[in-house]
Amino acid sequence: MRILLATSELHPYSKTGGLGDMVGALAKYLAKKGHQVGVVTPLYRGIREKFPEIKRFEWLLAFQLGTEFVRGGVWTIQPQENLTVYFIDQPRFFDRDGIYQGSTGDFVDNAERFTFFCKSIVNLARYLPLQPEIVHLHDWQTGLVPLLIRHDFETGGWGDPPLHCLTVHNLAYQGVFEASKFALCNLPWEYFTAAAAEFLGSFNFLKAGICIADQVTTVSPTYASEIVTPEFGCGLEAVLSELRNPVKGILNGVDYEEWNTRQNPHLMQPYDSGHMDGKRANKLALQKQLGLSERADAPLFVNVSRLVEQKGADLQLEAIQWLLDLDVQFALLGKGDALFEEGFSMLAAKHPGKVAVTIGYDHALAHRLEAGGDFFVMPSRFEPCGLNQMYSLRYGTPPIVRDTGGLADSVTDARDDAGKVNGIKFREPRSAALKQALFKALAVYHDQPVLGRLRRNGMRADFAWEHVATHYETLYREMKKRPRPALPKPEVDRSA
Repeated sequence: MRILLATSELHPYSKTGGLGDMVGALAKYLAKKGHQVGVVTPLYRGIREKFPEIKRFEWLLAFQLGTEFVRGGVWTIQPQENLTVYFIDQPRFFDRDGIYQGSTGDFVDNAERFTFFCKSIVNLARYLPLQPEIVHLHDWQTGLVPLLIRHDFETGGWGDPPLHCLTVHNLAYQGVFEASKFALCNLPWEYFTAAAAEFLGSFNFLKAGICIADQVTTVSPTYASEIVTPEFGCGLEAVLSELRNPVKGILNGVDYEEWNTRQNPHLMQPYDSGHMDGKRANKLALQKQLGLSERADAPLFVNVSRLVEQKGADLQLEAIQWLLDLDVQFALLGKGDALFEEGFSMLAAKHPGKVAVTIGYDHALAHRLEAGGDFFVMPSRFEPCGLNQMYSLRYGTPPIVRDTGGLADSVTDARDDAGKVNGIKFREPRSAALKQALFKALAVYHDQPVLGRLRRNGMRADFAWEHVATHYETLYREMKKRPRPALPKPEVDRSA
């Protein structure tokens, strides 16, 4: 098949979280399966310098954004056979220190930036020699693409446009702007209705994509069932529950070529489920690097996360303070809300030798925390998929997670299956519930046969991207078999 993916971030070129990892891996493994794959993503500051093999592509982008005419260019790289990455070059929009925000918060022109990006995706989908059969879109930053394709199909002579699949990685982020920003699309205002881009009087990128896409997916089966409920639907539960093709949940995978314990340049010593001495060596090396007391016998709890409420940063901060009265250690790598950054930093200052906090992101240190920790703490209030819990399983570091979303789908508690248990789950999003789970982990730590079983089960769990890519192949083929639905004009709302 000919497949064009579109994403606002793409590992290894740009990344703020799991979105970049997911799309990079999906593209890689679809190409390995012999499909012709393209990926469209912005050319952010520093990419060309870090990847000098990127070449200018003879392609001119020129679009109306409301009353303004904006030009751009395209650069490309072919990192492997069957895979081409197309970088959208528009310095005014993408040559910045951050991807979505700067030091003072979200960029005020994000609507302009990602409207231009969506128009660029449609332009490439229509005119590239690749001529994709499927355009696979990711998150709100690409949400206008189905609407733009539909309009070109109806009015612009695009006789056989590609099918479009939209994956929602986190429903909490929808790309919501004031209604006047819809003019940037240069589409008829009759599309600004409840049937497409309008939501509660505002312009909603993600809702436009959800309403028009041929298929909506999300990144775990449990999250797919959660987001059609008021608790997790972020206001869009009714829209999602009424789709003609129900939301499909496909659990993300792990790229074991990178996230492994045998051939990993970031680790002190290799190890696997049959040879665990290397894990002890990695723990001692991590303790030394972070300034923790170098004690193999002290339980070490670790975390790599964005420090925000969604990730349960407040629950973790409170529960860990209780735990530090005992003979334990804690190490964290993350950044996020200033309140949580300060709280964890103060905890480290108060408990030298027991707590280490690194504010920021360090890819090598993330690997070392996964390998050197005894337990990985991930108390998310909601988690569409999550990747770190799957990384920690492969590294023999049992995860402690809230029973939600992709965490529920990937971690097995003793209550789920005592024979396949590989982690610890708790239900309520409260620090007291997390504290109980942490105490349960301490009991496991001091029962070496039980701890060994959790570690071995986790390291044998298989979330390989080869399997995940096969699920997407199957979905794409199902989409191609469906009759293309009629595309009626939205009802006209003259009051907009």
